[in-house]
Parts: sequence; C-alpha cells; structure tokens
Amino acid sequence: MSPQKINRISLLLLVIGLGGALAIFLTAQPEVIDPLLGDMRASKRYQRELRVMGGQANVLADEFQDWFGDQWHGRNLARSVAILSIGATLLFRFVASHPGPVEPPADENNQP
Repeated sequence: MSPQKINRISLLLLVIGLGGALAIFLTAQPEVIDPLLGDMRASKRYQRELRVMGGQANVLADEFQDWFGDQWHGRNLARSVAILSIGATLLFRFVASHPGPVEPPADENNQP
C-alpha cells in the first residue's frame, strides 16, 4: 500500500473517531446522583460488607468494576472513544506499513 493511501486512510480514521468523540462530549449530560441516597457504593458500610464477604481483593475488584463501568458513560465515553480511535489509527498504520512476508514468484517450469 502506498504511503499516500496510508496517510489518507489514517486521516479519515482520525477524523471519524475524534469527530465522534467530540459529538459525544458536546451532547453528554452530567451524571445525576440522587441527593437522598447519594452514592451508596462509596459508603463505609458498603465497603466494610465487601471486605467481610471477600477481603481486600473483593473491595479492589469492586472499585475496578466501578471505574471501568464509568468509562462508558457521558464525557468519559468521549475520552474513551478518542483514545480508542487514536490507538486504532496507530495500529492500522503499523500493520499497513509492515507488509507480510514476500513469497518468491512461482517457477513456471516446475509447476504440474
């Protein structure tokens, strides 16, 4: 693939990905937390119950799950889409600029 074609496709991938991330960022609504209940997962009682049931590993797993789930909502989703589009573009450029092994031409005299 020619370098010019790789550059055009890379630019197209970036424009689509970052444009989508910008659209998500501009249209994202702020997260609403119930003022009466608050964030129950941050309470000390909830953390203690997690620790009693599964130890510190359970608390860490819950924190990771909460963090990972938050990456797919609102403005965090826009950041995730931007990072993934940049990563996909870099991966495409790497794969496109490193072609596979070149096979030697078939010898016409030795073919059955």
